[in-house]
Amino acid sequence: MKKLVIALLLLTLSLPCAALAAEKKKNPLAAWQPTFDPSGAEYTYMLSNVSHPVIEGVGVGYRIRDKVWEQSGGRLYVDFRPLSQLGGEKDVISKLKLGAIQGMMSSSVAGANISDRLGIVNLPYIVDTFDKLDAFRNTPETWEPFANGAQKQGLLVADITGYGPYGWATTTPVKTIGDAKGTNFRIAEAPVNTDTYKAWGLKFTVMPWPDVPQALQTGVITGLDHTAIVCNITKKFTIAKSFTELNYAQGLFVHLINKRWLKKLPKDLQEILLTVIAEESAKTRELTREQHNVQVAKAKEAGVQFIKLSDKDIQQLKLEAEPVLKKWGDKIGPDYLATVRQKLGS
Repeated sequence: MKKLVIALLLLTLSLPCAALAAEKKKNPLAAWQPTFDPSGAEYTYMLSNVSHPVIEGVGVGYRIRDKVWEQSGGRLYVDFRPLSQLGGEKDVISKLKLGAIQGMMSSSVAGANISDRLGIVNLPYIVDTFDKLDAFRNTPETWEPFANGAQKQGLLVADITGYGPYGWATTTPVKTIGDAKGTNFRIAEAPVNTDTYKAWGLKFTVMPWPDVPQALQTGVITGLDHTAIVCNITKKFTIAKSFTELNYAQGLFVHLINKRWLKKLPKDLQEILLTVIAEESAKTRELTREQHNVQVAKAKEAGVQFIKLSDKDIQQLKLEAEPVLKKWGDKIGPDYLATVRQKLGS
């Protein structure tokens, strides 16, 4: 009886420890907790994102947090909230405009919901390679109109990071446009994507990202319009085992800041924040190139088939997309679109 009592006592004492350990294990952001105490910060910059920081273009939020804390001497705390902690992108956009939060790393597909001009980076075969993305960001004639494209909404575009080139993850191989005609693609809730897929004459379903896994498993959709980085990291390749490297656009996170809040920040902290965002975003664009190569290699090792459309099929997609470019050129400014195409050779 004495041994039983002791055993029960030990079990009782160990349960809270086990529960705490399990809770810590369940926290997907445990590895990114700050090494400093932010409670003493004079100012807080709450920054939202919907994705996981294992993606380099998302993880930059934590690198910005740490560098700003260091350079501001603990005066400014970047409270980065990935994984939709503050809600979906549409909800967060509303909060950002109102000033309820101060910053957002918005997906490029959602950018056109904020301002037509931000939709230029998601137009087919315009900013479609890593090199063109760097040229777009580093050329004043292409970058400055984009950076000021959400001014009317009270927002400033501070910089951009990415999550790789777009393609088609499919449950059966798509080797030609003919194969694509028989596929039902999930696309994002974004006007540019809708117009593009209509122009291409492809079947598509507009669907929130959380609904994708079940839709793939049940066959509601048979294709996914996304990037290899995201598809591999989020395990979509366990179901969709083929990837057609369409490379029609770069998936981006557009770093937006509420202008009213920024203007109220002391000048020295404004400069620190914007400089750190620019420096860390530039480094992250290079890291994204590397991550793309790594994730493609891992996917291939796991048996995912990577496919390239013929030059003829790519040319057909570009030709069919011209009406989309005309429509969106009228919205974002035909002269600006022409400048971007000329500067990037698109």
